[in-house]
Amino acid sequence: MDTMLLDRVAPGTVEGLALAAMSQQPAPAATPEFDFEAAVAENIDALYRGALRMTRQPEEAEDLVQETCLRAYRFQHQFQPGTNFKAWLFKIQTNLFRSRYRKQYNSPQSLDNTEEFYLYQHLGADVQPAEDPAADVLDKLGVEEVRTAIEDLPPAYRETVLLTDVEGFSYKETAEILGVPVGTVMSRLHRGRQRLQQSLYEYAKESGVVG
Repeated sequence: MDTMLLDRVAPGTVEGLALAAMSQQPAPAATPEFDFEAAVAENIDALYRGALRMTRQPEEAEDLVQETCLRAYRFQHQFQPGTNFKAWLFKIQTNLFRSRYRKQYNSPQSLDNTEEFYLYQHLGADVQPAEDPAADVLDKLGVEEVRTAIEDLPPAYRETVLLTDVEGFSYKETAEILGVPVGTVMSRLHRGRQRLQQSLYEYAKESGVVG
């Protein structure tokens, strides 16, 4: 599902704001053989996409990305070359989001009452489910419908689905970004996907994805 959420601002807008702000900060000690600004620029679109899904407001998303880049620039000496730079940036951004929107994030978020429901069980008999049938069915649905369903998830589940299914982070990387055990990631992803499938069932029937 990594290609379904391609929201972005005008090319270079967020990158320009972030890099301009970084240039106004005192330069920390350089890390040998690592082009920090180039690495940031390479991940700007992904950061903005994630920020927009978390904040739901373009201006707030731009502000969150800019602050993320500034924080990363200030503490770039803590990044270990050879590890996942994108995951490091997302961890910074996630922590900033939680700090800014603490009240929203700490509101009740349980999906424990979500019933076991799998869209792929409603596939026609002639359709063979993929290795990950839940993700495969979501891939076949419309971008707008899936986007809306993801936005309706409670924040903790939304960020888990986004990091794993949209940005392609592994369970371990997602767990490190969110600061939770891998088992928690797997549980949230399972319940989040189930809620998505429940929300999308009617649309899936109308579009012929399920019978």
